[in-house]
Amino acid sequence: MSRIALPAGLLLLAVVWLGPLLDRWRDSFSAHMVAHMGVVGIAAPLIAIGLARNGRPRTPMPVALPVAASILELFTVWGWHAPAMRRIAEASVPATVIEQASFLLAGVLLWWTSLAQPGNKIHAAIGAGALLLTSIHMTLLGALLSLSQRPLYGEGEVTCFGVVLGAQEDQHLGGIIMLLVGAIVYLAGGVWLAQRLVEEPPATPAADTRARIVKSRS
Repeated sequence: MSRIALPAGLLLLAVVWLGPLLDRWRDSFSAHMVAHMGVVGIAAPLIAIGLARNGRPRTPMPVALPVAASILELFTVWGWHAPAMRRIAEASVPATVIEQASFLLAGVLLWWTSLAQPGNKIHAAIGAGALLLTSIHMTLLGALLSLSQRPLYGEGEVTCFGVVLGAQEDQHLGGIIMLLVGAIVYLAGGVWLAQRLVEEPPATPAADTRARIVKSRS
């Protein structure tokens, strides 16, 4: 899986960015959310897994980095979903490019910093917490969007996947997509890291010494 993670993530990015989601369906909030979740919920973890496999940090990573990456993700996601920022992204191609690039950067940074050092128990625990924190704030935003009693992103009808939706229906669908993809994927990542902490007991100093001796002899 880790061998194909990076090319699979890059291929998905090409499909999302070069397809109709950000082109002829760009006025649809639910199409935007499919693109957003494709970038941060699927492509970003795949790319991070591929990067972690191809080159792990040689020096210990600062333990607070996953938390800082999670906070960056929070401001990036909530900032670009403010109504004024959504209008800018919908009306301007350069703004859309910046938006999507920031989604990718924040997503890859969070996943990579959380997964890069699974053998370090403290770092893995903090990474699990960072992913769970992201799942919580995506759950909150998705719920707010899907339960809002008024449309926040324009008026009138839009077309997405060949279906005509009213502005409020389009927004509710986008919120549900965030709940079903974003919140669940980040929750699953956090639970997976936490489960590894439980399943893999920390190595004893004697075991570490024996491992170094065997490695030096091989």
